[in-house]
Amino acid sequence: MKRLLLLAALLAVAAGPPPDVVDASTLDRKITCGYQGWFRCPGDAADSGWVHWSRDGKRLTKDTLSVEMWPDTAEYADAELYAVPGFTLPGGKPARLFSSDDAATVLRHFRWMKGYGIDGAWLQHFVVELPGAPGEKRHPSRLRVLNHVRAAAKETGRAWALTYDMTGMPADRLVDVLTADWKRQVDGGATADGRYLHHAGKPAVMLFGFYRDKLTPEQANKLVDFFKAGGPYAAHVVGGGEWFWRRGADPAWRAVWGRFDTVLPWNVGNLAGGPGGVKAAATAPWADDLAECERLGVRWLPVVYPGFSWDNLKRKPAGTTTVPRRKGAFLWEQFHGLAKLKVDTAYVAMFDEVDEATAIFKVTDGPPVEGHFVGTEGMPGDWYLRLTGEGGRMLRGERPIVPGVPLVP
Repeated sequence: MKRLLLLAALLAVAAGPPPDVVDASTLDRKITCGYQGWFRCPGDAADSGWVHWSRDGKRLTKDTLSVEMWPDTAEYADAELYAVPGFTLPGGKPARLFSSDDAATVLRHFRWMKGYGIDGAWLQHFVVELPGAPGEKRHPSRLRVLNHVRAAAKETGRAWALTYDMTGMPADRLVDVLTADWKRQVDGGATADGRYLHHAGKPAVMLFGFYRDKLTPEQANKLVDFFKAGGPYAAHVVGGGEWFWRRGADPAWRAVWGRFDTVLPWNVGNLAGGPGGVKAAATAPWADDLAECERLGVRWLPVVYPGFSWDNLKRKPAGTTTVPRRKGAFLWEQFHGLAKLKVDTAYVAMFDEVDEATAIFKVTDGPPVEGHFVGTEGMPGDWYLRLTGEGGRMLRGERPIVPGVPLVP
């Protein structure tokens, strides 16, 4: 084992630093992350309260807390941080949080992506917050975050693309609101800024939320029709939704999935038993997912994730919903499974999702003493950024395929 770890370390040194500028013209050989960008704090540019940190925007207490992990804020500038009254770190230091509606913070996150060899991000663009939708009052802030992402991607040489998350949007207004915003983005030059992800000559767009209990096949097809119609608004459509997409009995829904250019089955929370009874991600269906995509003539973009928990978000007793990260083994097993399938592309859920404890960015093992949090199990705060970068290198054939976590803390 020691020889294997030494070999891995030597290979990492020999490979050199990640490229300064990612090729944004193709989805191939890319490791990208979902980027929520949805955190707000009182006094930031939005000034809408503790959005996504708390279920009550006016106050943040251990009873209103809606996140599972606490970000490691040691590297953030003072101007990026907001005091959290009543929360203290071990040792008595006052706790602080960041806002996504801050250009410096978004740039910091993209610098981490570059530093750890992550190719870029899919920005969650929530349809329910777009003009004409119920939550449109949040659109100015959401648009600022989009512009922060564009600027950060340009400065760091990362790629980015839009994910239209359809969660919570009334179905009768979904198509009109979503397509109107895509037209605004294209007309405004967002998809032509050089850092926007393309594939086969078209800008990529992810449409997330294809679940049979949320949409009808007719509504889904209407969306796809818009992006497939040609002209200036045509796109490479990535369809995201239920992980059991190919096992439904409804032929109309199976036909919808076959119309996407890329299929992204949402695998978060899809579990199987691992060795010794531990929880592992369910990867057994992947070979058939890949085969079905090849049969349909579409691309497959698999989802990997580091673990899960939403005790605070769902008001559950501590530990009852937690899927342990097992110090990175949970995530690495997924990368290893994809490497064995000779897949060179993956979507990592998520970069900054501390609400459901799927975040890979820097979090702390010393969170505030008030409340319950999922920690890093004694691993460094950047452990999952490192593992994600190394997982990408393994998928691209830049390091040996090994079944166990190859890094030393």
